[in-house]
Amino acid sequence: MPIRLGPTPPALDAALVEKLSRVSFPTLGHYLEEGFADPGIRRLAGTARVIGPAVTVRTTATDSTMLHHAAGLVEAGDVIVVDTGGDVRHAPLGEVVASALAFRGAAGAVVDGTATDIEEIAALGLPVYARGLSMLTTKLHEIDAGGLNIPVVCGGVVVHPGDIVLADANGVLFASPAALDALIDVALEDDAEEPELVEALRDGGRLGDLTGASATVASFVS
Repeated sequence: MPIRLGPTPPALDAALVEKLSRVSFPTLGHYLEEGFADPGIRRLAGTARVIGPAVTVRTTATDSTMLHHAAGLVEAGDVIVVDTGGDVRHAPLGEVVASALAFRGAAGAVVDGTATDIEEIAALGLPVYARGLSMLTTKLHEIDAGGLNIPVVCGGVVVHPGDIVLADANGVLFASPAALDALIDVALEDDAEEPELVEALRDGGRLGDLTGASATVASFVS
């Protein structure tokens, strides 16, 4: 398959990004069922929460030519999302690629595969999510294949360029701006109410009574 280059996605709405910066990401899991990367993809470096638009990259075989090209095009706040086509042996992201991303202000990187040079990446502070580590790396084979800013698959999720990437210690979520905009306000309301629920539990309240679950169970057996 020849190289495919898609258009640069539009910038995210600043107001939506500000709201996302205040929400607990797992709260979004109360309302969404799709878009969550499988738990095999986990944080390997960095501590900052990730919020940013996806710059999608499809590598081919063991060739990292497209990723090197993409690393020089990212803008501040972008998140590189790499589809390796199922290769979990050859690490496409190491110190050099991570440095290129970090120095351009990328918000993070998500690789459906492995990474390498993890101590050096950790020193950069760049949040990196992947399936694990490998000393075996990709090479610059200059294969006429792969893609940039095209739909890719990462963690079992179809990711489109410009989708919002949300990631923290709990995992990774890919979602369209429209999907997140539709639920962010109610999610923030849930977060605001949660401390009261926890305090009621501390005071001896029963969780099922507080949430209505016990009343539901009672209705089943009455």
